[in-house]
Amino acid sequence: MTVRYVQRQRRYLNLSLGQKELDPNSIPQFGLAAEDVERVNPDLAARDKNGEIYSVRYEAVNAMLLNEFLKEHRKVQEQEAAITQLKKDFDATIAQFTARLHEQAEQIQSVSAQVEMSKPAPQMVNNP
Repeated sequence: MTVRYVQRQRRYLNLSLGQKELDPNSIPQFGLAAEDVERVNPDLAARDKNGEIYSVRYEAVNAMLLNEFLKEHRKVQEQEAAITQLKKDFDATIAQFTARLHEQAEQIQSVSAQVEMSKPAPQMVNNP
């Protein structure tokens, strides 16, 4: 599930017009969409007295992200160890196959030599 990252700009009340407008001098604010965060982890969403989501508990997000990062880091380390072992196993298997092929090639040469030696010598026919 994805969480949207949003940019907001502060609004101010324009008393002369009686309406809210974007503050042209305000610094843009960045944050997570609280509704999305609540779907991923309800404990990270702050609620008002009516139970409505109104914000993200950013102080808790860092701890959760660190925990998730450590979990993923452990997985990566385990996968790297497994890959290393698989490479070693693969290299050992290739070495065994190579040795076996050399043995078979020697056996084929030996049998070929025996077959050659068992062939009768060519005979000359003398036709008078």
